Amino acid sequence: MVRPLAPYASKPEETRGRLHPEPEHSMRSPFQRDRDRIIHSTAFRRLTHKTQVFVYHEGDHYRTRLTHSLEEALNAEMIRFGGFSHNDQTLRILTRLERRYAEFDGLNLTWEALEGTVKHNGPLCGPGINRRVPLTIAEYDRHHPLALDTFPSAEAQVAALADDIAYNNHDIDDGLRAGLFPVADLDDVPLVGPVFQWVASRYPGIEESRLIHEAVRRMIDRMVGDLILETQSRIAASRVASVGEVRALGAPVVAFSAEMRSNDRALKDFLLERMYRHYRVNRMSAKAHRVVHDLFALYLAEPQCLPNEWRQLAAGPDNPQTARVAADYLAGMTDRFALDEHHRLFDTYAPT
Repeated sequence: MVRPLAPYASKPEETRGRLHPEPEHSMRSPFQRDRDRIIHSTAFRRLTHKTQVFVYHEGDHYRTRLTHSLEEALNAEMIRFGGFSHNDQTLRILTRLERRYAEFDGLNLTWEALEGTVKHNGPLCGPGINRRVPLTIAEYDRHHPLALDTFPSAEAQVAALADDIAYNNHDIDDGLRAGLFPVADLDDVPLVGPVFQWVASRYPGIEESRLIHEAVRRMIDRMVGDLILETQSRIAASRVASVGEVRALGAPVVAFSAEMRSNDRALKDFLLERMYRHYRVNRMSAKAHRVVHDLFALYLAEPQCLPNEWRQLAAGPDNPQTARVAADYLAGMTDRFALDEHHRLFDTYAPT
């Protein structure tokens, strides 16, 4: 049985459309088409080999994550050319860099999909927000306004916090399995410590790999449950009756409770100190920075080293357009490709 959508849900029949109008599909809604275009995009397929903390060869069983180090490195290289933002780069991919369709660049996603992408963490401008809107987002907004001063839909808010839940819990899993910190060090971390202790007492003598799995799955369940209850409470209190009212609230309608927000902050603090600043992670980050610095400097100084399709988009050496092309090319690399490219270009004896 298909349940009807809530009145405050984003409804496909009410979409604000696409930048480039297209006829509707007879069997798929606009949002279903968005999903399929993303899943089949080149950038999405490459995500399998992109990382944020561990480089791919550090262990195939980890949800390896080095992306934030690469973003920091690219931002350092691009600082005199306007900087680099992962949020901005995502929109560049969705609206420019994917070149698969005959009638437009990008994926031509619906307004709702793009709005949720750029505003998943909240408004980008308005009262109390002093940071500059990233360049690509600002430029796209001039042609297809995304209401940058409001909160996004409830669906986008859910996606942002779902990512937060997965990110934190997977990092606990990875950090323990990688030996960056022992289970005992989690005892004093709110929520996490009590859950591990409960599992250990419920299953005396349980092997550590099973203990980690059982504890992490329960933490995910508790965080999801808290998120649902707090969101239901906020929806009831605000009495929102449409997606427009969700956007106009001035505060997120999807959120953790105050207690869970405190727990989430404590967990992030622990991971920052014990995992993200661990010397092994710092070594990998330093390696990523060197690889990005070397490749970016070479492409900027010698754009003829770029592949043909990218070289055609570049200008001369040390030119802002060349810098942008180099950043786009680097941002699309998987870890493995970036390391191999560095080897090809900087090892005298490596085949090119």
